[in-house]
Parts: sequence; C-alpha cells; structure tokens
Amino acid sequence: MSKPDIDAATTTELEAAAFRSLVEHLRGRTDVQNIDMMNLAGFCRNCLSRWYREAAETRGIALADPDAREIIYGMPYKEWQAQHQAPASPEQMSSFAASASV
Repeated sequence: MSKPDIDAATTTELEAAAFRSLVEHLRGRTDVQNIDMMNLAGFCRNCLSRWYREAAETRGIALADPDAREIIYGMPYKEWQAQHQAPASPEQMSSFAASASV
C-alpha cells in the first residue's frame, strides 16, 4: 500500500490531532514518571512543553515556561508534581545519568 497524497494543511491538522492525543494520553497516565520517559524515550512532558513554547515563540507568541507546562500537564506544574511525581529511585537516576552522557 502506498502513502496517500496529503496536502500540507491536512498534514498539519493530522499532526495537531496526534499531538493532542499524545498530550491527553500522558495526562491520563500520571503513573508514568517523567524520568522513566526520559530513560526510555529521551523526552518527557517537560520537553513537550518546551517544544510547544519554542513553536509559539517562532510565531511571535510569548509563552512563559509555566504556562506551556500547564498546557501540557493540564494543571500547574507544581500541582502535578505534588499529586503525581514520585521521588526518583537510585536506579532511575543512574539510568538517566548514563543516557545523558551518551
């Protein structure tokens, strides 16, 4: 099967829909810690919020980091941390340090 010919506007709409689905999925999976995402995939919710802020800035939209994080987390970051973030284990930190040095 060949890839369908999709125009640029539709491609953008599909990418935006996929992004919204990813954000909603991550909001529902509060059991998945950011450090685990970093260790396995090399990005986390904070990365998504930074990419969102950077995209806004390229379009002349000023967006503070806390506001971008709230868009991704669905609540203020400090609130999410208090409700869902567990302390990183020594194993998680070791894995993170090893992957950061690559």
